Amino acid sequence: MTETDSTSKDKNIIVKCNLCASATPRELSTSKNSNLKKHLDRCHANTKLTERDAGGEKRKRAEDESAGKSQTKQQKLSFSRSAVLLEPREVRRQVAEYVVEDMLPLSTVNSPAFKKFVCKIPTNASNDKRVNVSTADAVMEKELKKTLDAQQYVSTTADIWSANNKSFMGVTKAAIACKRFRGRHTYDAITTELEDIFSQYGQTNDKVTACVTDNGSNFVKAFKEHQQQQVESEEEVEGDGEVEFTDLHSVLTADDDTQHGLCVLPPHHGCAAQTLNLIANNEVVNWLVSNPESRAVYRSATAKCSALWTKARRSTVASESLEEVSDRKLIVPTVTRWNSFYNAYARITEMPLTDINSLCTQLQIKCMNDREYQFLKECCAIMKPFTVALDILQGEDTCFYGTLQPTLEVLMAKTLVMKNGLSQMTTGLPEVIVGAIKTRFATTIDSKDALLAAVSLPKFKLRWVKEEARRDHIKFLLTTECRSLTTEEPTALMPDAPQPAATSEDDFFSFDVQPNATADVPMSVETEVSRLWKGPGHKCLYISVNFTSLLWLYATSVV
Repeated sequence: MTETDSTSKDKNIIVKCNLCASATPRELSTSKNSNLKKHLDRCHANTKLTERDAGGEKRKRAEDESAGKSQTKQQKLSFSRSAVLLEPREVRRQVAEYVVEDMLPLSTVNSPAFKKFVCKIPTNASNDKRVNVSTADAVMEKELKKTLDAQQYVSTTADIWSANNKSFMGVTKAAIACKRFRGRHTYDAITTELEDIFSQYGQTNDKVTACVTDNGSNFVKAFKEHQQQQVESEEEVEGDGEVEFTDLHSVLTADDDTQHGLCVLPPHHGCAAQTLNLIANNEVVNWLVSNPESRAVYRSATAKCSALWTKARRSTVASESLEEVSDRKLIVPTVTRWNSFYNAYARITEMPLTDINSLCTQLQIKCMNDREYQFLKECCAIMKPFTVALDILQGEDTCFYGTLQPTLEVLMAKTLVMKNGLSQMTTGLPEVIVGAIKTRFATTIDSKDALLAAVSLPKFKLRWVKEEARRDHIKFLLTTECRSLTTEEPTALMPDAPQPAATSEDDFFSFDVQPNATADVPMSVETEVSRLWKGPGHKCLYISVNFTSLLWLYATSVV
């Protein structure tokens, strides 16, 4: 095979013969009078010559050159994104979720601006822009029912509110109801609505551990009048053995009042956070107003604070003056925001008295004297544990029924500690707060359900109980309850709960650390309950199926 190196000059090509064995290959010409053919016939007659793939070499050379250029040339970035086309079904589903989850009125989809917005969404079928909220809502309701059916126990909340001269009722366990409530908010109407909602989602009284509402008299009476009656013993039911007949026509044609007696609602819990708020707004305020030592100073101090709040809220000049005196703004209290009055008073007491009076002078309002300033500081110090407890009980993620009892116990203990060193203006206020807590939570304190819920939470166990006799009583209750739920399931190892970051709640609950248990063998009910008390906080290393059922039954209800 002949290999040549070629150069071009007009139409004549000068080649070098690589087949020649000499050190310097002979140059030959391919012109009209060339000697290339003669050289090949004379010197390389026995060599078979083949045609080279010149096109392939050119392509390879071009690829190599382009590769070299691409390595040295900086790539140009493209910031343009091609539109992602959605299926019309996906658009309808997203719009339905937006309307349902944010509880928007269905008229939202009829808004011209909303329709224009939806039409701008690129889809595979641009002519299909219909949003069927009803169908999507039915699908979501079906999925919610399936999720609730899979739960062993659930806890619900219920509330009634008004907006735009319309009343609504909401029942939450993943927002299972939000509907118009027509007519008066009487206890019998509330009972009918709640029973319809629970029946719609298959939530029986055996499954719903509790329903938490506010302390309104209509809610309280509705649950009081329609609680499940205790089943009589067999001896009382047996009687004389005669069969009693009931007129079916009279039952079917009975009036509504008779039918209401057939309604049965789950156990009722009053909102603990609202109960504490009522104590602060009623018992505490009434004592401050009626106590001769605090009546005058309370009224004068609060009046001057109200004047500061009014000026700071309505006047830009007052806000500028406040910025000159302090680098923090005043907090204006709101009736619907619990703890807002405490936060507002605490913000004022954080400022030195000289700065407060300098601000009052600029705003042309009465200055605050030492007695009033001392009164506000003492009230804030006494109410601080109260506000921390209120924030804990109105939490959204980890506020279980088992949190209530330890919170009340710690609150009362911390409040009584504050009675030392008080002036005559506030002497007796800690005792008033503790007495109000015991009165309003009389049905909760030392109740069996509340105690079992508290000790079932690994966070608390028995660390919040100080009296030895009470500790023994709670141990007996838990052991008895676990024994009643005894199954043949073996003891299982439960993973440790994640340790939360340190918060003000951890400072509020300051318990003694107890030693950890060491044995790693299956245990009886008594041994397991004993091991529970000795385990570290936030952990429950050995949990049987019995105790897990107890935990779900008592401790996971909301407050």
